[in-house]
Amino acid sequence: MRPRLIEHLNEGVHRKVTLISAPAGFGKTTLVSEWLAALPRPAAWLSLDEGDNESTRFLAYLVAALQTIAPSIGEGVLGMLQSPQPPPTESVLTALLNEITTIPDAFVLVLDDYHVVDATAVDDALGFLLEHLPPRMHLVIATREDPDLPLARLRARGQLSELRAAELRFAPGEAADFLKGVMGLDLSEEEIAALETRTEGWIAGLQLAALSMRGREDVPEFIRAFAGDNRYIVDYLVEEVLQRQPERIRSFLL
Repeated sequence: MRPRLIEHLNEGVHRKVTLISAPAGFGKTTLVSEWLAALPRPAAWLSLDEGDNESTRFLAYLVAALQTIAPSIGEGVLGMLQSPQPPPTESVLTALLNEITTIPDAFVLVLDDYHVVDATAVDDALGFLLEHLPPRMHLVIATREDPDLPLARLRARGQLSELRAAELRFAPGEAADFLKGVMGLDLSEEEIAALETRTEGWIAGLQLAALSMRGREDVPEFIRAFAGDNRYIVDYLVEEVLQRQPERIRSFLL
């Protein structure tokens, strides 16, 4: 658990939206999961993928996520979406919002991996939802890049809570707790500080470094030489960053 971040999320739940925006490997999903486990509110969770770039499919999955906390929600909306000629998205959303307002308790809806969405229609649908968000509903968006939503307007209205890479990075004390308590490494304060500096608090980097160090006797030398060409780091960046780019971007980078 990371108390300072949990406290930030607890404070933000009284606003409309929490945006958690940071590159791969900063622990966004883990943080939200740990926060929700202790939050006295029900939560609906929607993990997005590349197939959700069509507004009808996005809305259907959104209804399915909401049904995990309110099973009767959205049956009529699903019927609208499945008709041969679905009505305009705003009409569907208005019907869904009217049903959401009947949920008696405050709740949280999490949209995880929103960065995979690359469709103006989905952004527009979510923007409409945000503009008319019921008071008892709090939206959490976890993403690797800022979504195309009216963030400036939400920020100016005091309706947006934000966590970014600067806040998500492990502070030295958090790095020590992670490397010793979670990864089980017996490192000196100097070695922990060196690793924290070399990874700039990047959680995935610290974890991959810790995995690389297990069973090694030359730990000080490993830490001194640890860099982005470490095999585990390279594999992670290829799988989580490079391969997720469009073909034209991969070609450019290569």
